[in-house]
Amino acid sequence: MKKVLFMLSSMNIGGVEKSLLSLLSEMPRNEYEITILLLEKKGGFLEYIPDWVKVEEVNWYQTIKPIIMQSPQQTIKNYAKSHQYPKILPFIFSYYISKYFNNRYLYYRQVFHEITFNDITYDIAVSYHGPTDIIDYYIANHVKASQKISWVHFDISKHLVNTKLYAKLYKKFNKINVVSNEAMLRLIEKIPSVQGKAEVFMNLVPTNLIKELSKEYVKFDDDYKGIKIVTVGRLSKEKGQDLAIETLSRLLNKGYDVRWYCIGEGNDRKEYERMIENYNLKENFFLLGSTINPYPYIANADIYVQTSRHEGYCLTLAEAKCLAKPIVTTNFTGAKEQLKNGLNGLIVDCNEQDLYQKIRYLIDYPTERIKLSSNLQNFTNITRKIKKMTI
Repeated sequence: MKKVLFMLSSMNIGGVEKSLLSLLSEMPRNEYEITILLLEKKGGFLEYIPDWVKVEEVNWYQTIKPIIMQSPQQTIKNYAKSHQYPKILPFIFSYYISKYFNNRYLYYRQVFHEITFNDITYDIAVSYHGPTDIIDYYIANHVKASQKISWVHFDISKHLVNTKLYAKLYKKFNKINVVSNEAMLRLIEKIPSVQGKAEVFMNLVPTNLIKELSKEYVKFDDDYKGIKIVTVGRLSKEKGQDLAIETLSRLLNKGYDVRWYCIGEGNDRKEYERMIENYNLKENFFLLGSTINPYPYIANADIYVQTSRHEGYCLTLAEAKCLAKPIVTTNFTGAKEQLKNGLNGLIVDCNEQDLYQKIRYLIDYPTERIKLSSNLQNFTNITRKIKKMTI
């Protein structure tokens, strides 16, 4: 049996974590001995990990977490306060040298100086939550494996990534999996040395399971007869729920009978709650929080809207496709790999004006909603169409 290690930050309810669960469901338990290593053993998806998969938490993250999160001045003060004086000069040196050369590799080498090697040798070790500095560095430098893979789930051009750090880290990986063709091109543009190592491995979508889960009954504004719009995603500027709030306000001002429901949780909830109040939308815009099973909400929506400013692939869009919903999506990385504009979905520029125009169009012309849904009926699981799992 092959020994495989997957490393993530946690198992919070999110697209990356969900994609790992889908991947695990495709891996035969009689061929793989799998360990999931987490920085913090927490999250709503923990209980959904198969019982034959081992789940562990690193024993060093709480030691270095303050160093990563706080200012360097605070780290130096903490060293002095705890009488760890020998650590102060090496830390100051590594921090300022890294800053001068714009290369955080030197900084992380100092941060991980006292972290021991993982004492298990794996056939495959996967930094699954990429790009995440701590996880990529640990897999690259503290794990022994015949093959090392970094799995990039985001459009790297939209994230503040230290290119010198990653150019050095990626030399230690055998392969870089990227979740869409466009995201792979952006990665190569930013870090040219990965060309030849990078390849596309799209997120696996368990279509039949999604359809089955969508049949679960949930109380979802059952008495409301207007248009229901659903969006799924973490509450953050990256996912663009602020655009949804502005778009709904405009639709209501034009006399449309619409309610918008956002599924997901995140750090920007309070800001969005303020926006909802300022736009006087408490009766029409709802933040429903996170749920393990968002599919009944998608299935019972009239229109699914993805408002993301950037994505690597966007698993929630793929899931809405499984349920053959009329879709309006912003034109983030990977959107055009999932939909053909005007045929099985509408792709718009990432602004309130374009979202408003296309949503209004679908409300005004119900036959267009029927056409988009009908053209998605033949959508089948990309798991076996794109690539068979080989690791």
